[in-house]
Amino acid sequence: MPADANPYGDIFGGWLMGHMDLAAGSVASHHAGGRAVTIAVEGMKFHRPVIVGDEVSVYATLVATGTTSMTIDVEAWRRGRHTDEAYRVTQARFVFVAIGDDRQPRKVAALGG
Repeated sequence: MPADANPYGDIFGGWLMGHMDLAAGSVASHHAGGRAVTIAVEGMKFHRPVIVGDEVSVYATLVATGTTSMTIDVEAWRRGRHTDEAYRVTQARFVFVAIGDDRQPRKVAALGG
């Protein structure tokens, strides 16, 4: 929406990062079977702008686990409204930690386990 963009019609990077965090959080909480919180965002790269009116798709994949942590690679892609061409616009690695009701870290299953 226009409120999420600069005067040139490019979407703010923070808006896109927020949606990427939501996608990564969905993967993390699913794997953890409960609450998980973002503790780091690594290697955020912006390859192309997203323009007001573009369709944006976000893909998140669990790539590693630790004792309490989960590492998730996330990519965002854009497609213009009237075209079939899609372009990767942003990528980053998000790290989450599973937490319990006491808000303390708790163990997660190993990747693939």
